[in-house]
Amino acid sequence: MLRRLLQPVWVLLAIVFLIEAWLWDHLEPIVAKVVAAIPLARFKQWLTERVDALPPAMTLIVFAVPILPLFPLKLVGLYLLTHEYWLTGMSTFLFAKMLGVGVTAFVFDVTRDKLLEMRWFERIYDLVLKIRAKATALVDPIKHRIRELIAGNGEGWSSRTLRLIQRFRKSVHQAR
Repeated sequence: MLRRLLQPVWVLLAIVFLIEAWLWDHLEPIVAKVVAAIPLARFKQWLTERVDALPPAMTLIVFAVPILPLFPLKLVGLYLLTHEYWLTGMSTFLFAKMLGVGVTAFVFDVTRDKLLEMRWFERIYDLVLKIRAKATALVDPIKHRIRELIAGNGEGWSSRTLRLIQRFRKSVHQAR
C-alpha cells in the first residue's frame, strides 16, 4: 500500500533528476562553445594546469567555489517570486539554475580526474550514475506511453479522443 502511494513521488523525483541530467548534458556543449568563442580556452588550460598541481582535497574546493556566487542570485529569484513578480522571478531563478549547471559542468570537466582520485567521491559519482540509470528506467515507460497517447495510435479512450480532435481540426481547416 505504502509503495503504491510513494510511486508518484519517486516518479517526480526521477523526472527532476533527469531534467538536471538533461540540462547538464545539453549545457556542457554550449559552455564548451562559449569557451571556444571567447578567450576562456586559455583560462581552461590555465585552470587545468593549476588543478593538476593541487591535491584532490583542494580540487574539491575549486569544484565547489564557482557555485557559491550563484546562490544569492537564486535567492533574488525566490524573493521576486514571493513578491509576485512571477515572470522576473522565474526568469532570474532559471537563469541562475542554467548558469550554475553550465559552470559546474565546465569546472567538473576540468577537475573530474583529480576528484575521482578520492575514494569517497568516486563512490558518490558511481552512485549518481546508478541513480540516473534507475531514474531513466523509471521514466522511460511513462515517456513511451505519453508518446503513444500523443500519436493517437492506440485503442484507448485517449487515442480515440485525439483522433476525434484531429478529424475536427481537419474539417475546420477544410471549411475555410
